[in-house]
Amino acid sequence: MMGSKRLLDNQVFRFLLLGGFAAAVNWVVRFPLSLFLPFEWAVFFAYLIGMSVGFVLYRTYVFPGSTRSTREQLFYFLVVNAAGAVIVTGLAALLVAGLTPFSWPLFIREGLGHGIAIGVGAVFNFFGHRIVTFAAKPASGRDR
Repeated sequence: MMGSKRLLDNQVFRFLLLGGFAAAVNWVVRFPLSLFLPFEWAVFFAYLIGMSVGFVLYRTYVFPGSTRSTREQLFYFLVVNAAGAVIVTGLAALLVAGLTPFSWPLFIREGLGHGIAIGVGAVFNFFGHRIVTFAAKPASGRDR
């Protein structure tokens, strides 16, 4: 029990656990969206849904010590995630195209491409949120 407490105290672990949950929401939601949207748009809207889940979880459980206002956090969260959305969407499309020579069904290639792209986006997002979104505001008028 003590080991799990230490694990939950680790910011990277919390980010991966809760980000994994948000990513799972992102990944799963894309399948029904693909029933009526082109793949790239389904990936994009699934990303927005997963991003909304992520904001609430990260703000509450991963980066709770930020001195930025909720409005500032939301603004920077959107900026970091906009860049992440471009990375995830573009990489997913490239990976699906790269998997074309394989005779796997399209939904398998799309699932793999999207899943890998989400993983790459997660690394970018962790550092973006840690350094920018949920960072403490620089102290004004004080020497460090």
